[in-house]
Amino acid sequence: MPTKIEKDSYTGTDTTGHEWDGIKELNTPIPSWWVWVFVASIIFSIVYVILYPAIPLTDSATQGVLGWSQRDTLATELAVRDEGRADITASISEADAAIVEQDHTLRTFALRGGAAAFAENCAPCHGAGGGGRPGYPVLADDDWIWGGTLSAIQETIRVGIRSGHDDERYAEMPAFADMLPQGERIAIAHFVAGLTGKGDPAKAAAGAVPYQDNCASCHGEDGTAVEDTGAPSLNDAIWIYGSDTGSILKQISNPQHGVMPAWEGRLDPVTIKMLAIYVHNLGGGLQEDAGL
Repeated sequence: MPTKIEKDSYTGTDTTGHEWDGIKELNTPIPSWWVWVFVASIIFSIVYVILYPAIPLTDSATQGVLGWSQRDTLATELAVRDEGRADITASISEADAAIVEQDHTLRTFALRGGAAAFAENCAPCHGAGGGGRPGYPVLADDDWIWGGTLSAIQETIRVGIRSGHDDERYAEMPAFADMLPQGERIAIAHFVAGLTGKGDPAKAAAGAVPYQDNCASCHGEDGTAVEDTGAPSLNDAIWIYGSDTGSILKQISNPQHGVMPAWEGRLDPVTIKMLAIYVHNLGGGLQEDAGL
């Protein structure tokens, strides 16, 4: 409750007249230096808003009387950077990717540039180092759907998969839930699981005939994918959507189809080539004469 203003006997500071349970509030003013810093901050902010871009608008911001832009500064810095490495990027641009891989200087530059581009554009889906994620293929093994040679990888990066690009990589597995009875689909799932030693052998035997009738044309009679169909092999331990019988049945019935954007137009040709070289060197790249 309010009391009379008096001087505190211990500190020598006037009280505010407020007291609660014998505790009196001291009237301690804000230090003058703090007040001046506060005033200076207000003045600085006003000057900043006038000089530089500051207030966000619907699709832009106030420009400021100096006309300064971080984008302009970045563009200048990038231009200086590009000028400094113009010779080596020109060499990479003009040479075939296989030639770049054979030249130590160009290969080193390409791998570092490709690693940076991969971390920025590809790692969110394919994982750091190409380790893959659920629903996204591993890029560090030797199992490839659209080819693991340098030229094949470069083309896939360029045109994408089901991307809408005119030259896109495209394949589509039908939804067999609309085509086959559930019993046959279950039998096929056990047959496919049996290709890697899983599933029920008795049910797998029942799935052999419907598998050959409906799946072998793309996935191969023994589960080794037919080239150029865009179908994955089914007789190894590498799976995108799961290898258990339930996951296989789900994919047979209503398949998921992944999409990879076409990077042509988003990335320049040199960066695409460096990306291809980096991915090819993650550990599973194939030689050109090994086929796609």
